Amino acid sequence: MIQLDVSIMGHPYRLACREGEEHALKEAVSYLDGKMSALRDSGKVKGNDRIAVMAALSVAAELLSTKSGEGPFSGLSLMEVKQKMEAMNTVLDGALTPQENLF
Repeated sequence: MIQLDVSIMGHPYRLACREGEEHALKEAVSYLDGKMSALRDSGKVKGNDRIAVMAALSVAAELLSTKSGEGPFSGLSLMEVKQKMEAMNTVLDGALTPQENLF
């Protein structure tokens, strides 16, 4: 585990993540910071606790709406679809790699 120092709405946080996942964590922090800052700047929500809850609800609603209702990826999250696509790409890469010494 590694430690990352980040800032959300101007407040510093030290977060832990696995090595290699720093970029994803930084993207998540940036996304959340944007959501929370937009809520704060709108003036409609007061207090950091309320802003955090409203941002969390917004992100949860977005996540739930990303699940596909039909087809082979029915009910899967975007992360699960991405993982399946990466696995398929690995299989395809292996099949398309020129085989040496076939003859």
